[in-house]
Amino acid sequence: MALIITDECINCDVCEPECPNRAISQGEEIYEINPDLCTECVGHYDTPQCVEVCPVSCIITDPDRVENHEQLMEKYQFLTTGANRAPRG
Repeated sequence: MALIITDECINCDVCEPECPNRAISQGEEIYEINPDLCTECVGHYDTPQCVEVCPVSCIITDPDRVENHEQLMEKYQFLTTGANRAPRG
């Protein structure tokens, strides 16, 4: 699954630099995660780094964006190699 940031976000700026895929950006009110770029750090780390550093635990899995480990790895490979085909989803 991709991750989402809930309304509990305090805009502390800690999560954004931790994302290896640059999926996190400042939204209108709180930080947001682009689900097309989020691999939950699969391919980079064992755990999502944004979740690890968030001081208020406001980053959760997105129930509307279910992806298994294999799909997240495909997305990682697509994002890092510029593969010619889009990841399955």
